[in-house]
Amino acid sequence: MDRLIYSAMTGAKATLDQQGTVANNLANAATSGFRAQLHKLRAVEVETQALPTRAFVVDAEIATDFTPGPLQLTARPLDVALAGPGWLAVLTPDGGEAYTRDGGLDVSPEGVLQTRAGLPVWGEGGLIRIPPDTEISIGEDGTISAHRRDEPNLVDTLDRIRLVDPPRETLVRGEDGLFRRRDGALTPADPQLRLVSGYLEGSNVNAVDMMAQMISLGRQFEMQMRMLQSADENARSAGRLLTTS
Repeated sequence: MDRLIYSAMTGAKATLDQQGTVANNLANAATSGFRAQLHKLRAVEVETQALPTRAFVVDAEIATDFTPGPLQLTARPLDVALAGPGWLAVLTPDGGEAYTRDGGLDVSPEGVLQTRAGLPVWGEGGLIRIPPDTEISIGEDGTISAHRRDEPNLVDTLDRIRLVDPPRETLVRGEDGLFRRRDGALTPADPQLRLVSGYLEGSNVNAVDMMAQMISLGRQFEMQMRMLQSADENARSAGRLLTTS
């Protein structure tokens, strides 16, 4: 009885957590560079001095699907997508370093190259500053060239976007959706990584699969609630038998 109650109770809670994750994945199905989050569950016996009749259902792993998303043509010079593995390194509000696959870039009023979320993009020489009255182009190796509007034939090389490829097992997703290294270490630039200008990488979330998973989780939650009701009915029946005996 204990095993049934604890397994169903904690399983229902874990299912609700999974539904929240699936809902978050669906909400970001159109977010550039988004990586779907995955849940895996397992049963764990409760350590006790009595008989091992209780078991919890816990998250065995909260993982990330690193499958690349589709490339979407925008023809915008400040939009870039990574052609293969790798990440853009950005400066976080707390002064740290984080990584993103969202290559929709803009220039701040102060002339700093940043993401659409307002996070400055790291270059190999520090923050990347764009001179006024210039048009920029981004090469496949991340090199940023500035073309002056009054002298279109004059090209200045400003910096190179720092492209990194930290080991996937060292990455953890933050509440802001950005990835960071668990050890807090900085990742050196990888000169082998390449960008595609004029494209954005879409989310790797499959909306149809997520909807099917949401339906499956809903049915699973209903089954766990029925298990709890059955356990309650069995307990009541046992109580009546003990009372009448």
